[in-house]
Amino acid sequence: MSERLANKVCVITGAGSGIGRASALLFAREAGCVVVADVDKAGADETVRQIKSEGGAASSFIVDVTDAAAAKRLAENAAATYGRIDVLFNNAGISGVGSLHETSEELWDRVMAVNVRGVFLVSKFVVPHMLERRAGSIINMSSTIADIGLAQRASYAASKGAILALTRAMQVDYAPFGIRVNALLPGTIHTPFVEKYLRESYPNREDGLKAIRKRQLTEELGKPEDVASAALFLASDESSFVMGTGLFVDGGVRGGK
Repeated sequence: MSERLANKVCVITGAGSGIGRASALLFAREAGCVVVADVDKAGADETVRQIKSEGGAASSFIVDVTDAAAAKRLAENAAATYGRIDVLFNNAGISGVGSLHETSEELWDRVMAVNVRGVFLVSKFVVPHMLERRAGSIINMSSTIADIGLAQRASYAASKGAILALTRAMQVDYAPFGIRVNALLPGTIHTPFVEKYLRESYPNREDGLKAIRKRQLTEELGKPEDVASAALFLASDESSFVMGTGLFVDGGVRGGK
């Protein structure tokens, strides 16, 4: 590998599976030191195990991103252990299925808590460490759904739209301090997250896969590694002139057919 993240300390939330794990593995292969943060200890530990088996540097931290005290501990622990935080990838998130009138208040609040409050809290406590060094890259996980309509995804779409708006606001605030803030907007990526969606939203999983493929320009679903590669670009110095943008990784969903 080319060591594109050499000497960078990278905090990734939701790194115990899916896109988060793929990103953690790729960041470590590119010489980044990765803090694998997840609410699932087994998942986080497995990601660390895989990284170390390849000779990479990583540690796990168990965190519920909706808990302010836990988010603060994550930031303080990473900074104290490694002396700095160069990259924050706010990847942790959950799905929410249903049209607006079918969405319970409990589901709405839970989706907003993890997907929006979680990004707010972790960023709130990481940013001061970046401000001290006047440098850093923050990557927020939005979604193509923030830009297009999709049936039965009211709470999820609202949360990801909020993240895109928050990304742009953060960039204005932190640009003078050398901190870049960008968002990723994936389409349908074949992860456990999507498998759960297929089970919840379609009577038959294969019918669900066919429906998803039809709304893309490519016949294949995205892979976690596709998004990880985009995250690597935003984390690295190669994207030094990319600020406050939303990078689509969606297989051409917006192009239609």
